[in-house]
Amino acid sequence: MEAWKNWSGSVTATPSSLARPRTIAELSTLVTQAGKVRVTGAGHSFMPLCETDGLLLNLSDLEGAVEIAPDRKTVWAPAGWSLKRLTAALWAEGLSLINQGDINPQSLAGAVSTGTHGTGAALGSLATQACGFRLLVADGRLVECGPDLEPELYQAQRLSLGLLGVAVAIRINVVPAYHLEERISRLPLAEVVERFEELAAATRHMEFWVFPYSDQVIFKTLHPVPAEAADETPGKGGEGDEAIFRAVCDLCAALPVLTAPLQRLLMKLAGAPSRRAAPAYEIFPSERNVRFEEMEYEMPRETGLPTLKAAMDHIRKRRLPIAFPFEFRLVAGDDIWLSPFNIGPGASISFHQYARMPWREVFAEVEPVLASGGGRPHWAKRHGLTPADVHRLYPRAADFLRVRQSWDPAAKFANAHMTQLFGI
Repeated sequence: MEAWKNWSGSVTATPSSLARPRTIAELSTLVTQAGKVRVTGAGHSFMPLCETDGLLLNLSDLEGAVEIAPDRKTVWAPAGWSLKRLTAALWAEGLSLINQGDINPQSLAGAVSTGTHGTGAALGSLATQACGFRLLVADGRLVECGPDLEPELYQAQRLSLGLLGVAVAIRINVVPAYHLEERISRLPLAEVVERFEELAAATRHMEFWVFPYSDQVIFKTLHPVPAEAADETPGKGGEGDEAIFRAVCDLCAALPVLTAPLQRLLMKLAGAPSRRAAPAYEIFPSERNVRFEEMEYEMPRETGLPTLKAAMDHIRKRRLPIAFPFEFRLVAGDDIWLSPFNIGPGASISFHQYARMPWREVFAEVEPVLASGGGRPHWAKRHGLTPADVHRLYPRAADFLRVRQSWDPAAKFANAHMTQLFGI
């Protein structure tokens, strides 16, 4: 069997079979007969969530369509559809997701089941918008769950890492279609820190990128605007010319000593402020073609900026060659059992490294700094959690594992990584 690789190329698997079922009946037969099952979407998980020597499923061709509720506040969406396909289909029906991240090849189920998020102080992860699931469980049955239907299964499934079954459809909250205006500018890091609360309150979405060796940030806001304010040809988003950035990364990989001066030069050359406006589903995603590895920690909002400073100080002191910028976002708290944001209003710090440069050692070195802010890692991004850490950080982990055991006692949906991480 040909090996499967994730997007960054760092995770590989050699499944016994790779299937793309077209019908629920076909999917049920495959799951019933398999000893081990995992599901893959676009492969944007950096941890080995999809790694398996059993059956690896891809649901992008599975039968299904968007089913709009009569009140147009929720839809049932095929779980295997990419966010790109889903958001375009919603727009055609006059609807939008409440929020999304800046990567849209991900499958809906993958994004929900790992707690993937965008930015917005009052907006939670995509998992917070899921209000029902149609789940194919270990014995091949199709089970529906929601707040009032199999409520414990629903609570565990809201962020499940695929441990309870194969989601075939997810009921999600939606809103009337809207347009977004994106503004990108360069600001001094000191000014962003000083004015942070003001800047965060001024727009629906606010985030920034800062290179470890620069004192300037790329500052980005998104805010809803009337349709008439949209551009006829909005162009593509992004934080600069990817060709130039790739060249800089290649230079850093060849000559790590150049990392700091190249970052400062890159920020000096950053262009004038930019603006574009278009349908929300076109504005949210950005081009991500330069391959990287990523670690991300979610922490209480009040510890976010101090933790970012500590991480930057550590990198500068140790002169670590980190080619990518940090990404800093705000995310609302939630009540999901395994959500990193169930500690309340959160800040998110994403730590990237160019895929062609060493990353394991620097991630291991910087992770304690990120964790010192009282944070928890994104489940799909690089981390070093142990089973003891999981139970220490997540008081409801025992409830999740109890429900998992009741629905999948043979651990059909648990691969080696999950078995180790949760002590299954």
